[in-house]
Amino acid sequence: MGRYVARRLLQMIPVFLGTTLLIFLMVNVLPGDPVAALWGDKPPDPAQMAQIKHDLGLDLPLWQQYLHYLGNLLQGDFGSTIAGNRPVIDEMTGAFPVSIRLALMAFVFEMVVGIFFGVLAGVKRGKMIDTGVTVFTLLVISVPVFVLGLLGQQIFGTQLGWVKPNVSESPTLGELLLPALVLGSLSLAYVARLTRTSIAENARADYMRTAIAKGLPQRRIVSVHLLRNSLIPVVTYLGTDIGSLMAGAVVTEGIFNVQGVGNLLFDALARREGTVVVGCVTVFVLIYLAANLLVDLLYAVLDPRIRYA
Repeated sequence: MGRYVARRLLQMIPVFLGTTLLIFLMVNVLPGDPVAALWGDKPPDPAQMAQIKHDLGLDLPLWQQYLHYLGNLLQGDFGSTIAGNRPVIDEMTGAFPVSIRLALMAFVFEMVVGIFFGVLAGVKRGKMIDTGVTVFTLLVISVPVFVLGLLGQQIFGTQLGWVKPNVSESPTLGELLLPALVLGSLSLAYVARLTRTSIAENARADYMRTAIAKGLPQRRIVSVHLLRNSLIPVVTYLGTDIGSLMAGAVVTEGIFNVQGVGNLLFDALARREGTVVVGCVTVFVLIYLAANLLVDLLYAVLDPRIRYA
């Protein structure tokens, strides 16, 4: 197991370098000059522009800028913003905790409710409850996230008054509940459908017929034999969805005024703050890589037949 983990960690290095290099190049080839934008509608001063670019290293070739960024990154320095010369780590420190809490709440919601509905539909396949879960998940998948967010905000926030329509700058878990439900709704539908399909497929396996022939209780058959072997594709999806919940929360955070990474990325792209965008994406890449490694290790826990040499 230790050798497998070490090999996977070594494989992450070229993936990390490739993704960060790609994002770095994409951000830097966007049209417009972020330094000239500091003057707004006024004509910029060429001397001051040259000095600012020199101080930030923006006058160097792109490959040198990237190597300089990697060198600072190894020391925990994500660079500084162009406007205000504020450390990027300070910008992310204020935004990431909010988005992490929002993503974790959405993740728990989609995992628990999605697996529950999927198991229920898979065990009762062909019956009314299976049809109801299928129709419900299709409906959720068909409705865009921004429509669900606006409907939830209007109904539960404005009309019923159960929650605040917009969250505060330091939101509590109660304020993040509705945005988390909206954010995790689409993934919940996919988890439920994936679990239902896997349950229905494994229910016809030979080991299930053997367990039933032995006279094992229905609860033990479902929880130990059926569910455990059916969760491998679900765990794969959930592992990759952790990063998607954080990176894809731009619309949800915009609707509910959540001051998280989504709003930070949107503002950074509007201001052409490339260092902020690259810094946030770098953290996303690390989250994706860690989640994929954790998923691979969970395979051996769920299925004893899987062993890592």
